[in-house]
Parts: sequence; C-alpha cells; structure tokens
Amino acid sequence: MKHLRTSSKNGFTLLEMMVVLLIIALILGTVAFMVQGVQGDAEHVTAGAKVKSLETVLTSYKMSNLTYPTQEQGLDALVTRPTAEPKPKRWTQLLKPDGITDPWGRKMVYRNPGKHNDRGYDVLSLGADGLENTEDDVGNW
Repeated sequence: MKHLRTSSKNGFTLLEMMVVLLIIALILGTVAFMVQGVQGDAEHVTAGAKVKSLETVLTSYKMSNLTYPTQEQGLDALVTRPTAEPKPKRWTQLLKPDGITDPWGRKMVYRNPGKHNDRGYDVLSLGADGLENTEDDVGNW
C-alpha cells in the first residue's frame, strides 16, 4: 500500500496574502503620489503659458486702443466690449470667456497699474490654493 504524500503547504497563508496586498498598496500609493506631482507641475506650466498668452493679447488690445484695459474694465475687456471709460474705439473680441481663467477654473487676476510692474500691469494666477502671495502664484514678474 502506497502512502500519499501531502504537502504541509497547500496554498498561501493569510499572512502571506496580507504581505502581498500591502506591497501592492504601497506601489499604488507611490504611483498615485507621483502622478499627482506631475499633474501639479503641468497645471503650473499651463498657468505660465496662459500668463504669456494674456500678455500678447493685452499688447494687441493696446495697439488697437492706445491703452491697456483699466483696472475697472479688467480682463473682461478682452472678451466683451467695455462699457466703462475709456471706451475703446476699435474693439474686437480677442478671447473667449475661458481664455481669462486659470487651470484651476478661477479668473486670472489683472491689475493696472500693477504692484509688481509699476510701469505696466500685473496679470497672474493665484495657483492651486487661490491665495495671493504664495509660492504657487504664477505671474508676469
């Protein structure tokens, strides 16, 4: 009569399964953290590009109207015809409404005269936190 040999190890133990699941969770957490960092960098790059684009559009506005939009008119002057003085004589729509919002969905800040550019204007995104004067602000200074 032959005896069947049975292995003392027929499958994974609960401890082994928990270790494998922990390793998978750590890997997924690391990947999620890295992707979040890349997305944040991409939003800052996009905000910087938006600032540069607005500088170009504001220069075009000034060439047509001999002045930048006033503080009261703001960046809306690039989207809709200003009703406040000085009313532009040769106004054309230079941007769509989403052209004056930052990657976080907030309206870009415009100041004329500027705090950072006292001979011109400031245009900036307040960054992810939406607060001014923090490290994540992106502007034309």
